[in-house]
Amino acid sequence: MYSAKLLDHFQNPRNAGEIADPEAAAEIENPACGDVLRLTLRVTAGRITLARFKAKGCVAAIACGSALTELVAGKPLSEAKNLRREDVIAAVGGLPQASTHAAYLALEALTTALSSIKP
Repeated sequence: MYSAKLLDHFQNPRNAGEIADPEAAAEIENPACGDVLRLTLRVTAGRITLARFKAKGCVAAIACGSALTELVAGKPLSEAKNLRREDVIAAVGGLPQASTHAAYLALEALTTALSSIKP
């Protein structure tokens, strides 16, 4: 059902936790399933230098949160803003159709966090 890559992100989540005094943060809940993802970012000179996540939810939601932090860490804000759902899905080795909501949740958290950055 789940790829080995997805299960690895779930069992060994990368960048779990929260950044104290982040430059950007968002907490998103999927009202349909109850999954919650909190994303905090440290931004320096227009680049994401640190990304952390906390998730409460299904296996896919935790894996997508973990993968998202790896995808955005070190990236310029302009690149992070162009991240797509397909990028998150590919980073976890694919998702069953019933679990694609997890990639949407991760991207919504990223979009919301990035929009909170003061210019």
